[in-house]
Amino acid sequence: MKSTVYKSITKKVLAIAVYALVVLTANVNAQSAYRIKTGVLTETTSKLTKYEVNEQDAAQFRKALTDYVTASLSSKENIMAEAFYEQDKNNVLWLIERWNGKKQLENFSKKAAAKALQSLTEKLKTAPKTYYVKDLEPLTKEQWRKTSKKEDNQLVIMLFVDAKKGTEQNFKDTYHIAMPQFRSEPGVVTYQLSEIEGDETQFVTYEKFRSNNAFQYHLHFPPIKPVIEYLETSIKKPPFQNGIHNLIEFAPLTRE
Repeated sequence: MKSTVYKSITKKVLAIAVYALVVLTANVNAQSAYRIKTGVLTETTSKLTKYEVNEQDAAQFRKALTDYVTASLSSKENIMAEAFYEQDKNNVLWLIERWNGKKQLENFSKKAAAKALQSLTEKLKTAPKTYYVKDLEPLTKEQWRKTSKKEDNQLVIMLFVDAKKGTEQNFKDTYHIAMPQFRSEPGVVTYQLSEIEGDETQFVTYEKFRSNNAFQYHLHFPPIKPVIEYLETSIKKPPFQNGIHNLIEFAPLTRE
């Protein structure tokens, strides 16, 4: 009798153990699939492209870039897209874009607006300069789509930083501390630090302010002091101001 009961219990325990193993395996596989899926979805492709065009072709190029930005923003795979010209060099144009992945960007390159821009690009005497970047302290799509207000006098600055080798981690650590405070400033719309792919000593900041007054406030904001100190002592070719680009947005010009 005892032997029969023992065998029955053993079979039940074994059945439960097998069932538990099946459930556990299924959960692990599901979690792995989820990680793979979300990993692909969150693999942002960030790209900056600089165009130097002839003055007589600038208007046509701006139109093509505007169409490209408009089409990009209508794609669910796009995170952000903006086009600018440099304040002091109107023939220097910038396209800044972020996508959910390289495949999504490649798919968009087959669209009419992308082909039209590529057609114009092929006629340039100077090939465009392209930077792929890795965002540090990355923003969400909603944060990237945040815009200035209609009454703002928007100011956009892009700063390229070429750090001395061996100091790049110090630069990232300094920004890591300061970034939340910068983004909390009332006059800041967008603030992003990115590392240029292919060279861990090169960085670029993207800073969008509501006005020049907001920018001046930022320059005197106490948390910026360690950043300025780094820029004044630890870059390859000072002064750091040489890496500043003042940008004027012409697409999409969306405002609150």
